[in-house]
Amino acid sequence: MIPSANPAGLAPARERLKKMPTNPEFSLYKNILEQAPDAILYADREGIIRLWNRGAELIFGYSAQEAIGQSLDLIIPERLRGRHWEGYFRVMDTGASRYGTELLSVPALPRDGRQLSCAFSIVMIKNDQGKPLGVASIMRDTTPAFEREKALKKQVAELEAQIAARKSCQSP
Repeated sequence: MIPSANPAGLAPARERLKKMPTNPEFSLYKNILEQAPDAILYADREGIIRLWNRGAELIFGYSAQEAIGQSLDLIIPERLRGRHWEGYFRVMDTGASRYGTELLSVPALPRDGRQLSCAFSIVMIKNDQGKPLGVASIMRDTTPAFEREKALKKQVAELEAQIAARKSCQSP
């Protein structure tokens, strides 16, 4: 279920970033986060979006103001939500996920309703005691590459079928 509004007192992440102290290192991190073409988002233990960068806006079509405070269901296709939440809460309970080092490819749902193919990795955010606070995710829209690969696989299958048909015609 997607909450309908931001929780009271939750300022959009960009506004909070603008108010933070400035130093050269912080400015570097802030610029990378804000200007990255990849979606960079953070969701808390409950799966509520708390950070949404410009790349996420471009990929998914929701502004930070619209996305922050919403459930991750905002971008998860309905048919995959049960499996997603099972894994998400397991990671929140255990603090372990292989997707910190492995790239995961999944379907995603942008505002316009078409299906995207996204590749992503996660960064587990933990408190000083090692308890998971949430997950940051770096996501890239890989739909064009996925579609090309799908088309190539179809062509290969068709060619293999043609070769098999010719071989069967040539057999005595």
